[in-house]
Amino acid sequence: MEGLKRNSKHWSVFILILVVVVPSLVIAKCTCEKEDEDEREKSKALRYKIAGLVSILIAGAVGVCIPVLGKVIPALSPQKDIFFLIKAFAAGVILSTGFVHILPDAFESLTSPYISKHPWSDFPFTGFVAMCTAMGTLMIDTYATAYFQKHHSNSKGAQVDATDVEKEVEGHAHLHAHSHSHSSDLLRHRVITQVLELGIVVHSVIIGISVGASESPKTIRPLIAALTFHQFFEGMGLGSCITQANFKRLSITIMGLFFALTTPVGIGIGIRITNYYEENSPTALIVEGIFDAASAGILIYMALVDLLAADFMNPRMQNSSRLRLGANISLLLGAGCMSVLAKWA
Repeated sequence: MEGLKRNSKHWSVFILILVVVVPSLVIAKCTCEKEDEDEREKSKALRYKIAGLVSILIAGAVGVCIPVLGKVIPALSPQKDIFFLIKAFAAGVILSTGFVHILPDAFESLTSPYISKHPWSDFPFTGFVAMCTAMGTLMIDTYATAYFQKHHSNSKGAQVDATDVEKEVEGHAHLHAHSHSHSSDLLRHRVITQVLELGIVVHSVIIGISVGASESPKTIRPLIAALTFHQFFEGMGLGSCITQANFKRLSITIMGLFFALTTPVGIGIGIRITNYYEENSPTALIVEGIFDAASAGILIYMALVDLLAADFMNPRMQNSSRLRLGANISLLLGAGCMSVLAKWA
C-alpha cells in the first residue's frame, strides 16, 4: 500500500507541473487596442467565467459523489445491479469525451492554418500521439498492477505463510484464496482509478485554461453550460472507479476534490493570463493539440478496456440477460448524451 501512496504523490507532482507549465507555454503577447466596447465585452465575459467556475465546481463535486454514496446508501453499492448501470452510463460518457470531444479538438489544433505545415501537415500527429498514449497507458496499467501485486505479496509474505498453515489445519484454505483474489482486484481498481483521473485531469486543465482565457461572451455562455454537464457525467465515471477501489475516506475526499477543482483552477489560470494569451498562436495550438491527443488516448483506452470490457465480461452480467440489456442501454445513453453536448462544447 506504501507503493500506492508513493504513486499517488508522483501523479500529484506531475499534475501540479502540468498546471504550472501549460499556461507558460501558451502565453503570447497581445497587441490589440483596448476600446470601450472591448472592455464591456471583457467585463461581461468575466462574469460568465466566474459563474461558470462555480457551476462546474458544484457539478463535478456532485457527479463524483453520487457513486461514492454507495458507502452510505446500500442501493448504490457496487454489489447492486444499479451500480453496473451507472458505471456503464459513465463509461459511455468517458468514451464519447475521448472520441467526440477531445480527439476532434486535437485534430483541429494540429491541422490549424496558424501553425507551420512542416512538419505538422506531413504526418498525422494527432492519431499517432493518441495511439502512443493508449499503448503507454496499457504498459503503465500492466506494470503498475504487477508491481503493486508483487509489493503487496512481499510485504504480507510472513502473514500469508502463517495464515496458510493455520487454514490448512482448519480445512479453510479456500478463504485465503478468496482473500488473495479480493486483494488483487482491489489493487487493480486502484491503478485504474489513478490512471483514469490522470487522463481526465490533463484534459480538464486544458479546457479550463481555454475557457478562462476566452473573451467572447457568446462563446463562453453555451460552453459553460455544456461543461457543467460534462463535469457532472465525467465525475460519475471517476466516482464509480473510486468506489470500487475502496480507498480510505481521506483518499476519497482528496481525489474527489482534486477532480472537482481541476477545471475551475484551469479557468482561474486562464482568467489570470487573459491579457497575454492568444489562442491561435502556434505554440498554444501545438501544446493544446498534443495534450488533447494524449488525453484522448488515455480516456479511450480506459473506457474500452478497464471499464466496459471488465464489466461486460463479468460473470454476473454474462449470467443475466436483463442486466446486459440495461447496461447496453445505459452505455448508449451515456455516449449519446455526451455526444449531443459536442454541439456546444
